[in-house]
Amino acid sequence: MATLPESAFTGPMTEAEKCRAGLLYDTTYPEREAQHLACAELCYAYNHTSPSELARREALLRQILGKVGQRPYVEPNFHCSFGTNIQVGDDFFANHDCVFIDPAEIILGHHVLLGPQCGFYTAGHPLDHLLRRRQLEYARPIVVGNDVWIGGGAILLPGVTVGSNVVIGAGSVVTRDIPSGVVACGNPCRVVRDIE
Repeated sequence: MATLPESAFTGPMTEAEKCRAGLLYDTTYPEREAQHLACAELCYAYNHTSPSELARREALLRQILGKVGQRPYVEPNFHCSFGTNIQVGDDFFANHDCVFIDPAEIILGHHVLLGPQCGFYTAGHPLDHLLRRRQLEYARPIVVGNDVWIGGGAILLPGVTVGSNVVIGAGSVVTRDIPSGVVACGNPCRVVRDIE
């Protein structure tokens, strides 16, 4: 994803604006912590529902996430950083222990299935240790198309896009874009064959 230089904006940018632009930003700005805490409280409530409380789970999920399609089903435990940056389409299914680190957007299409312990990490940190000490990070969106099955334990890293009609093998680490209509797996994740 291309990012705009700070000089492209008029006036100084806020840390939230830097985050949205994919630039290094200071993670300690006050509004961020308040948003994170509110999301953590909602995730806690979600993860402590009874298995039979399906209507309550869906209502909580719609409070947590920015946009939710029809018929979502998410097994606890479910964790995300902010929630409002996450969009899921119709018939979204996530198995146990999925994690969404979402200072940038995570957009999942219709009929996306996640195995257990999948991770979507939009945040990254500088290689320079002095910058990391200053609690700087960057955030890049993750986009997944329609009809995608992501196997258990797979991890998607900042800025990747996965096309539609894709299967990502269990345990894969997706470090670059994956085109539509393929099976891909490995670390780093690579296309192994087309889906006929």
